[in-house]
Amino acid sequence: MSATAPQESAGIPEAPQVGDHLALDLLNTEARNQGQAVDYWATAEDVHRWLVRQGVAAENAGNETPTSLLVRGRELRDAVREAISARKAGGPVAVDALNHYLQAYQTSPLLQRDDTGGLALTRIRRGDGSASLLGPVAEAAAQLLVEGDFALVRQCEHPDCILWFYDRTKSHKRRWCSMAQCGNRHKAAQFRKRSHAE
Repeated sequence: MSATAPQESAGIPEAPQVGDHLALDLLNTEARNQGQAVDYWATAEDVHRWLVRQGVAAENAGNETPTSLLVRGRELRDAVREAISARKAGGPVAVDALNHYLQAYQTSPLLQRDDTGGLALTRIRRGDGSASLLGPVAEAAAQLLVEGDFALVRQCEHPDCILWFYDRTKSHKRRWCSMAQCGNRHKAAQFRKRSHAE
């Protein structure tokens, strides 16, 4: 199924941030709306805007977004989806594609003064533009695969939704990507079904 660009009357549409984990929000940059596939990434600028929104990239401030960012971002998303789906199903996880992104993400330590004049050890990104921008997302995905409780990694139960989330609720009984959207749609459908049956 070919994905269509999302349509929104005012402003640029943004992918929902309902995953409660960076790697799952990456997967949620593809969604479904009324049975149609929606890809929130139509351009390299869309990917960069998403990275800024996630807090893993800075505004461009005059720098040009790497043109390879769209292709590499989509490739990373596909690799992460495949790995998370395999891990969730209890099958073997293909690691080569994800390792490619992890190895391309190079950082080095930097000693800086913080706001109070004290010292802080931070890391700065090195390497090509796309790898530097996508590196934190690849690392978050790898950490989820290694450390995540996959009993809590779920997809929304609404039949028309493909969004993922990490269930951080106290009872661990979250069923919907968003109660305000899919949860209410389900409740409304159940109500209509009961009303029609009566």
